[in-house]
Amino acid sequence: MNDVSVLSEVVATLPVAEVAQRLNQPVSRVHQLVRDGQLLSFRRDGEVVVPADFLDEDDAVVKGLSGTITVLRDGGYSDSDILRWLFTEDDSLPGTPVASLRAGRHREVKRRAQAMAF
Repeated sequence: MNDVSVLSEVVATLPVAEVAQRLNQPVSRVHQLVRDGQLLSFRRDGEVVVPADFLDEDDAVVKGLSGTITVLRDGGYSDSDILRWLFTEDDSLPGTPVASLRAGRHREVKRRAQAMAF
């Protein structure tokens, strides 16, 4: 879990309880997903939140997110750094890595993550 300064206020977030509801899982399972690197969370205004873009239209975790998180964690990046990278514009994609994941371009995102991590 990270501090409030990790992401801009314009990045939409969901409280962990809402993520649990959308995933049809208990809150404890969402915390486990964060520990396992399938999701990332941080604190905003004292509440633990998850970026809304981490869930797709079908209320599932966006394909490729967990693999990207794993590659970057293995490369020594902190969760704060990973969150910032996922939401930073990248002209070579184009757009942000998380937008590319949501658009189904997870292989391109993972390649960039691998290049950064090693």
